[in-house]
Amino acid sequence: MPTRPLPDNPSLEHLRNQARSLQRRAQAGDAEALAAFEEFDSRRDLTGGCSLSDAQLVVARGYGFPSWQRLRAHVEVVAEYSYWPRPVDDADADADFSNSQDLPALADRFLDLACLNYTRDTPHRPVRARELLRAHPEVAAFSLHTMAAAGDAAGLREALERDRSQVDQAGGPYGWPPLMYLAYSRLGAGEPVEAVEALLAAGADPNAGRLWQGMTSAFTALTGAFGGGEQAQSPNRQAVALARALLRAGADPNDNQALYNRQFTSANDHLEVLFEFGLGKELDSPWRRRLSHTYPSTTAMVEEQLRWAADHGMTARVRLLLDHGVAADGRGYHPNYGDLTALQLATLAGEREIARMLVDAGADRGRVDAVQEFVGACVAGDRTGVERLTAVNPGLPAHVRERFPDAGVLVARTGRVEAMRLLLEQGFDVNAGVRGGVLGPPLRRTALHEAALAGNLPLTRFLVEQGADPELREASFDATPLGWAEHSGEEETAAYLRGLG
Repeated sequence: MPTRPLPDNPSLEHLRNQARSLQRRAQAGDAEALAAFEEFDSRRDLTGGCSLSDAQLVVARGYGFPSWQRLRAHVEVVAEYSYWPRPVDDADADADFSNSQDLPALADRFLDLACLNYTRDTPHRPVRARELLRAHPEVAAFSLHTMAAAGDAAGLREALERDRSQVDQAGGPYGWPPLMYLAYSRLGAGEPVEAVEALLAAGADPNAGRLWQGMTSAFTALTGAFGGGEQAQSPNRQAVALARALLRAGADPNDNQALYNRQFTSANDHLEVLFEFGLGKELDSPWRRRLSHTYPSTTAMVEEQLRWAADHGMTARVRLLLDHGVAADGRGYHPNYGDLTALQLATLAGEREIARMLVDAGADRGRVDAVQEFVGACVAGDRTGVERLTAVNPGLPAHVRERFPDAGVLVARTGRVEAMRLLLEQGFDVNAGVRGGVLGPPLRRTALHEAALAGNLPLTRFLVEQGADPELREASFDATPLGWAEHSGEEETAAYLRGLG
């Protein structure tokens, strides 16, 4: 019975209830409960019953912790460092502060608008922050937190010369120290590099960070400087210079959230500076000490970057990672890819140049099977390759359909109509969606969702002509392909899908 990951934002009371339930079920002779005891506490004699502490130990070990005390300590750490940006409705977002006299409230509002918070980041928010400062310039000097967000290096130096005791004081709307407001600020003003150096010289913690909504991947000051993320949040305008200052002061270059946030675009400036300061090497990390095994190892972090880059055709990034010694067959850590290697992912994605690079770097070619080669040939639009594989094994297309019914989503990601035509000729269902496996969790999006999101009108039209159902809703957002096109602002594709009704 393998251990399972602890959910984000874990509740100690919920875990206690799990232990009480396990205790009752074990005492009643429940087979599953007894199997859990056998797996995680086999020396325990249950003939006389079991105590709550016995059950707590099994629950803790089931989540990968050696004891209930260690599990409880972890939950307390998560609670201590978590932050939850408050929801703000549209009326509040556009509020007029020109006549407000409540300086503390204005300061909090300024920080809220000026900084990324990874909950409601939109381009207009820093604009509103600058408008607030024009109406109330005194807000910028209200606290170390506002001076940091405004990049007021002179103000910080003066304030810290008087009193350094507040340099890491939590404050503002997110309960962050000043350094984090500086790193996450997108105000585009002041002297952020000089400001960060003033804070660090006064003793600010270069590894300052928080756990967004209880997730065990710290959003650190370094994370904030680099920006990026699933909504393409912008980097700080002096991201690399800020990162260098933080790293020189002792920030951990093995910053899992920074790596994740920046993986979505092809820019590699963050990786170059992180490798310069020891990315991929085992270094002391306060976040690993706090989060123990729930925080990926440094090796797993860079291996996961290689898997993502191979899957997404990022040739330059694959080369950079390999040149820095990342194992070509590394398994990473994210469950979305399971145990697939970078070479298998590159093969499935039709990324043949990357596949060759990985083989040259020592990747095990024997792990790639005919099913993966077939999918990759379809994704690449390689009709000759498909015919060669099916000539050797006529039953291969049926086997591929069984193992990768969602291959159409992979093909749709390329945007090529001819590749999609080739795939459908092999008997694939045009309406099959992602339900796990190679592409990740059970999102159940279809190829039509993918094409609509990208605004690829020719592919969208082709899929509909081949029988794709524009009314199918995926599970994550309960949205049709039209909803995906509207979400990404692809009006021409959205107009076509509306016209189908």
